Amino acid sequence: MNYVVVSSIGAVFMGILALFVRMKAANKPTNALKIILPPVFMSSGALMYVVPQFRLTSMEIIEVVIVGMLFSILLIKTSKFEIRENEIYLKRSKAFIYILVGLLVVRLALKSILSTTIDFGELSGMFFLLAFSMIVPWRIAMYLDYKKLYKQLHGI
Repeated sequence: MNYVVVSSIGAVFMGILALFVRMKAANKPTNALKIILPPVFMSSGALMYVVPQFRLTSMEIIEVVIVGMLFSILLIKTSKFEIRENEIYLKRSKAFIYILVGLLVVRLALKSILSTTIDFGELSGMFFLLAFSMIVPWRIAMYLDYKKLYKQLHGI
């Protein structure tokens, strides 16, 4: 089995895991650390760029970061908080599930198209950076929304 197929299967499982984590998160109050920590933990994946096989050109970096930031708009629009029982909760959004699945399908389609012309290591580096470029703006927007509600809740 080739690397593209195996990594695509892994992406599907990660997408399903993200859906379950997101649905479960809506049942518990949130805090600033729960919002900030995922991109911090994910940043350790950037160590892949130590290996030359995963390195990207400047143009690839610019393209991938722009696409990731554009995709993050969809996530930002579907992530809202609410105050319940004097706590801040992430609001469930039915659109979020469809958007996450849609992004996964687009990612898989791009991967299968690009894998014919771009080396697997470089493609892996591109998709890691794409995901990171999506998650960071999304989490920053979530944090800013959370802080507004936190101030409102605590009268600051």
